[in-house]
Order: sequence, then structure tokens, then C-alpha cells
Amino acid sequence: GWPMSDDADAVSSLRATAHPVRLRMLSLLTGAELSAAEVARQLGISHANASYHLRVLLEAGAVEVAGEEKIRGGVAKRYRHPWQARPREKASPEDQEVYVRATAEELVRRARLRTPRTRSLFCDAELWVTPEVWQRAEELVREASALVHAEAQPSRSPGTVHVNLTAATFQMTEETGR
Repeated sequence: GWPMSDDADAVSSLRATAHPVRLRMLSLLTGAELSAAEVARQLGISHANASYHLRVLLEAGAVEVAGEEKIRGGVAKRYRHPWQARPREKASPEDQEVYVRATAEELVRRARLRTPRTRSLFCDAELWVTPEVWQRAEELVREASALVHAEAQPSRSPGTVHVNLTAATFQMTEETGR
């Protein structure tokens, strides 16, 4: 996921990523440059389905072509997720809700894969804290996110573990209408 901005093209980017398969693709393409065929194998989907979803992500600017290679007389594009280069988005409330719902659905799938008897943390909090405490908490979450993204390796690399980091930080307004 990315932070939010005023770029009109970026609005479609948030909506485009709001699909469980595409969220998984972005994760795969954070630590590796893969072809549509490799993405399809990793996710257990058809090559045509992988190509379709990669096109959607490419058109939205969520992935980029990292290069091409010749395969059996043809040319295969290799894709990557440029997680650091994402613009800040100004998404509509509707696009934000679609993204949050897709992320929640993907979190349910990932939680099913949780390794038994290992450390895990689930934190859900709606609290009141000082602005200084909130600023520090946001900094720590951003640091953790940047760390795992920067150190991401291709899936199933020797010496790595399969992990999940899902975080949503935002300041809230008062609820109305109660």
C-alpha cells in the first residue's frame, strides 16, 4: 500500500490495486522482477489471468516493466513493484473503502497461513493519545514498513521466512449522527 495525494491518475491506481490477486502480485513483485508466467506459477493462476491483472496494474502505474527476455522465440516482459516511487494519492472515499475491503479480505487469507506456535502480533486500536505519541507511533510503523519492503527477497528464497505486515494508521474525526 501507499500513502495518499492530489494526482488524479493515482486515484485509479488505488482502485486498481484493490483486488486480492493484485495485492498478492504487488507483494511478489516487491522483492523480485517476474514475468507473467512466473507470477502465474507463484500464485497458482492461469497465465492469461496473470497477464490481465499485470496489465491493469501497469496501466495504473502500480507496477513497471523491469526488462524483457526472449523466451521460445517470443519476448516476455519482467515486472516489478516500485514501492518507493509511488506518488502520494488523493483517493475518493469510495476508492479508499474498496481498497480497505480488499486489504481486509487479503488479511483473512494470510491469517489462515499463520505458522502455529510462532510469535505474531494482532493490534487493533481506536484510542486517544497525545499528538507526540501519535507522531512517534506513525514513524515506527513507517520504519517497519520501509524495512520489510527494502529487504524483500524473491519468494521462497533460501534463508527467508514468509511474513505478513499489514498496517493502517490514520487520525480519526469525531463520529456524527449518534
